[in-house]
Amino acid sequence: MSRRITALLLALLCSFSVLSVVDSAVATGASNRAEFSPIRPGDTGWRVRELQSRLHQLGLHSEVVTNRYDAETRAGVTTFQRRRGWDTGGVLDERTWLKLVSLTTEPTSEALHNVYTPGRPLLEKGDSGMWVRQVQARLKQVRWYDARVSGRYTAKTVEAVKGFQAKRRIPVTGQVDRRTLDRLKAMTSEPTRAQLFNIVPQGPALDPRCTTGRAMCVDKTSRSLRWVVDGVVLKTVEVRFGSDELPTREGAFGVFRKSRDHVSSLYDTPMPFAMFFSGGQAVHYSPDFAANGYNGASHGCVNVRDRAAVEWLFDQVRLGDKVIVYHS
Repeated sequence: MSRRITALLLALLCSFSVLSVVDSAVATGASNRAEFSPIRPGDTGWRVRELQSRLHQLGLHSEVVTNRYDAETRAGVTTFQRRRGWDTGGVLDERTWLKLVSLTTEPTSEALHNVYTPGRPLLEKGDSGMWVRQVQARLKQVRWYDARVSGRYTAKTVEAVKGFQAKRRIPVTGQVDRRTLDRLKAMTSEPTRAQLFNIVPQGPALDPRCTTGRAMCVDKTSRSLRWVVDGVVLKTVEVRFGSDELPTREGAFGVFRKSRDHVSSLYDTPMPFAMFFSGGQAVHYSPDFAANGYNGASHGCVNVRDRAAVEWLFDQVRLGDKVIVYHS
């Protein structure tokens, strides 16, 4: 009998021990959940570094991590949440954190401290071609390369790449790896044809708005219209403008209508090859300008007196192309 009582007491003690362990585990889990503190924009600290590193693994943050929950970090968190139908205003809550951890690996010490190893070179000394031109033109935009864009990866290019890498704590090799190229692209714009082939615009300086895309660049100071594509001036014509009472509007516009044989319903005058950019104002051929030069003025339009040139221009220009009217 005493043996049975002893066995029963031992069983009860084990049961109590198991229950205590379970209760403790549950309590600990509840405590851990309660201890999670959301990470908010403006927060700083080690957790922010880990968050940024994990976001980088998913392509939602740059490789460089910091201690601050900044605009880039918020954008990454918001994108991650919206892909799942969540919206917490960029605040990293526990649900978001657990999901992020499940999709990423533990960041290495190197990743958390921005310690990089060189990647496989994409471009290096001795290479040539359009990709080299692209890199040289972009390095020129950030003032690391001051030679001609040649398309040849010379010692000058190596030095420029090394300087760019050193400034950004990228392993200094003078070779362009994926990390270097991504950082360079993030800091620059797509090079124009003029930048790639060292084409210097003739005449007065172009308005910066004219140096990208397709634009009729209308300079009131030089009384000229330059047709510019990707920073390259393809055609220049003389123009005249409206009077003080009916001035040609200045600013950035877009061609919204074209009319090859247009006649003004307001003034009953021909406006061949009209390209409208602001209300009734258009770039067009003017017989009066051809005959009388600058002795007259338009009713606000941009008059061209070279008929062959404006006819050529009319065939080049598309709806939506920019019209920039300014003083140089």
